Amino acid sequence: MTHELKLLFDTLKNWQQQGKKAVFVSVVDLEGSSYRRPGVRMLICEDGEYAGAVSGGCVESEIERQAQSVFRTNTPKVITYDGRYRIGCEGVIYVLIEPVLLSEALLGAFESQLKSRRAFEMNSFFYSEVGEYDKIGSVLNFNGTEYSLNPDFKSDETDNQKCFSQTFEPLFQLFIFGAEHDAVQLSQAAKLLGWKVTIIASPEESKSCDYFPGAASLLTPSFDDIDTSAIDEQTAVVLMTHSFNKDVQYLMALKEINPAYIGLLGSVNRRERVISMLLEQIPDLSLEFIEQIHGPAGINIGAENAAEISVSILAEILSVVRKQKPLALREKVGAIHE
Repeated sequence: MTHELKLLFDTLKNWQQQGKKAVFVSVVDLEGSSYRRPGVRMLICEDGEYAGAVSGGCVESEIERQAQSVFRTNTPKVITYDGRYRIGCEGVIYVLIEPVLLSEALLGAFESQLKSRRAFEMNSFFYSEVGEYDKIGSVLNFNGTEYSLNPDFKSDETDNQKCFSQTFEPLFQLFIFGAEHDAVQLSQAAKLLGWKVTIIASPEESKSCDYFPGAASLLTPSFDDIDTSAIDEQTAVVLMTHSFNKDVQYLMALKEINPAYIGLLGSVNRRERVISMLLEQIPDLSLEFIEQIHGPAGINIGAENAAEISVSILAEILSVVRKQKPLALREKVGAIHE
């Protein structure tokens, strides 16, 4: 979600520099089931351009039509969309449409929050009844300081006003150790998920960051100079060097980290050999560190080439982060989103 909000803010900043007006759209409540859950957001520019989406594409045209009154009056509104009769989603979504103008102070605080890798919160105040209201809108909270998306927003402190509260975690990161062709594929695929990708390669590597579309940076430290301070609980690590010795050296450098995921490319036998070599170097290595190594990395989808393997690995990372066991949705009991 954080990367989606960043994309919206980057887009809105560009629109504001061009002097264009926009509205901010948030799904704030749901009855039943829907394609996406509350917390998804999008922008609509006065010229009809979109950024982001709140559905698979079936709701956006209706939202654009409803947004025209917000452009005219500058008054926020709540609308509903009943998917039970239109798209078969078996649910009713509540949508908040509000004028938006990001101040320099808000943008600066937002960038600072992302850089410091600290979570933050957005609160969207609304009513469950369809209509236009002066005192509804969204507020960002950065470490106790609040910033309104709409400069004219003032909340209504009545009991019947609702609040949808959403916490945004730091941008998810992927550290790829290795610089072969499969690392290129994994980097590209991870970028599509909105992840910040860092490539770690050996000092003798001649490739530049341009070789890895989607990567934010390419670092080539020696094994002794690897900085792990940026690897946190919102980070996945995948080792794909195609070298036993390099994998062992990198794992030695990573032995104190506790990321969301560690993946090791290769077969079960290769994993056992790497761990045996690792234990020869660090006999007292913690069992917890060894057990968090997923090897072979990925889930069983019959992947054969590098692009398919990247899908397999990313699917496993998501399943681990979301604490879900990979399962065909047709075999899942209950709602898709729980």
